[in-house]
Amino acid sequence: MWFWNRKGASGFSASSTAEDVTEGIDGSGLTAIVTGASSGIGAETARVLALRGVHVVMGVRNLEAGREVKEAIVKGNPDAKVDAMDLDLSSMASVKKFAEDFKSLNLPLNLLINNAGIMATPFMLSKDSIELQFATNHVGHFLLTNLLMETIRKTASASRKEGRIVNVSSRRHQFSYLEGIRFAKLSDPSGYNSLSAYGQSKLANILHANEIARQLKEDRVEVTANSVHPGLIATNLFRHYSFVTGLVGLAGKFVIKNVQQGAATTCYVALHPKVKGMSGQYFADSNIAKASLQANDAELAKKLWDFSLDLVRRGTNPS
Repeated sequence: MWFWNRKGASGFSASSTAEDVTEGIDGSGLTAIVTGASSGIGAETARVLALRGVHVVMGVRNLEAGREVKEAIVKGNPDAKVDAMDLDLSSMASVKKFAEDFKSLNLPLNLLINNAGIMATPFMLSKDSIELQFATNHVGHFLLTNLLMETIRKTASASRKEGRIVNVSSRRHQFSYLEGIRFAKLSDPSGYNSLSAYGQSKLANILHANEIARQLKEDRVEVTANSVHPGLIATNLFRHYSFVTGLVGLAGKFVIKNVQQGAATTCYVALHPKVKGMSGQYFADSNIAKASLQANDAELAKKLWDFSLDLVRRGTNPS
């Protein structure tokens, strides 16, 4: 359909692929962490970054699947630098171990792609007694980013290359609970709605990126933080909603992006020179987009930051 190919200010559209938006870009000398890279847009993000010369470290919950993705990437690109490391974002202990293991490699860190996520699960608690979607999609990435922030800062200073943090959110952030973040009832099963809880975690992703951006600007550090909406993509995120299979059959390419298109905005924000200096922005279809009023609420972002900091310090849900 005509709007699918309509280009924005970046020169790219909803139909652009990750390879399209990074064509001609040399990422040699850069190191990236991509979480959730064992399937879907995470795997495609890792592949395309490696194709552009970036050394990619995949943080994956399933190491066997991660190694298979690594082998496939190297088979298609023998020069690719790719590693797979164990990371379960629903467990603070696993996040801490991953960060320690990464630091022990003495690698720089130019790009942190907080991509991993789960969607619309039945009510469950994480190992740390936090509602599972919020724990995996937000708290794990919040802790990981905090643990690696000094490495990102030092890399940017030493290399004189802008560091970039990219949080993969969703347009679904507009449909969180009425209050945005249920601070007082975060892990309470009463009133739980799986899609609203997903929206809450995706709203948290944007608020998190915005607050990082604010802090980094204050510190005058050459590191940016942005959030992205990849688009509607038929990946295993939808395993709890079988209707998506029917939607793909009915609407096909007119509604659903493929994985190559789904990874485009992440790769654009991570690598493209046009994004240099941009921070605290929300992107969709490789262009700046409009997030919800709640997502742009600086006070809510600060409240979430303090709340999340308390969660990771306690190591469990305080309620």
